[in-house]
Amino acid sequence: MTISSEDDMNAAEFALGTLDAGERATIAARRQREPDLDAAVKAWEALLSSLAETVPPISPPQDFLAAIMARMDGAVSAGNVADLARRLSRWRFGALAASGLAAALAVGIGLRETTRVEQPHEFVAVLQKSADSLAFMVTVNLDTRDLIVRPVAAPPQPDKSYELWIIDEKLGAPRSLGVIDAAHVTASPRLGSFDRAVVQGATYAVTVEPPGGSPDGKPSGAPVFVGKLIPTGK
Repeated sequence: MTISSEDDMNAAEFALGTLDAGERATIAARRQREPDLDAAVKAWEALLSSLAETVPPISPPQDFLAAIMARMDGAVSAGNVADLARRLSRWRFGALAASGLAAALAVGIGLRETTRVEQPHEFVAVLQKSADSLAFMVTVNLDTRDLIVRPVAAPPQPDKSYELWIIDEKLGAPRSLGVIDAAHVTASPRLGSFDRAVVQGATYAVTVEPPGGSPDGKPSGAPVFVGKLIPTGK
């Protein structure tokens, strides 16, 4: 929708009902042949109607009509008419400014909603010795603590086993996440007992152990592949 700022103001005043009879008739006629202007009026009507729903109804005093008639009887002089015209102009400007503020708030709320950053759920760690020695990829879902290890280019270790460890100062000693297969995908539920923050911030490491894994629950040597989790955007 592309209309001028003046037409957008006219659309707002049309929706507010502050145009005089001639101006309103002109805009009504233009709406029949200008879809963009018609859409702008409908947009303002939708915005203002939603705001009106938040205002509780107020019943006018029973003698309100009599008071209006009395004030009208006193507004017959040219000076009073001019004063009323000035008041109406100020009221129209104030009403339009208020509607503009409401629109700005609506835009701000919409922008806040559309730019809200959703927390990632899935993370991946690339376990490697150096930049050109990618061995395993570890995928972790922080909500379910599901752990999946995919082999990439881990060299075979005859009569040995690869074992995965989680390392974090909050845990003290490294904790085993189990033996991993160098040829097939390995899934493990062992992260279920760890705190989410620990799982996300820990270092993941692979050591070479005797067949079946470490016999005493401790790494037998220094890690050969290490990595940390990074969000995948999911």
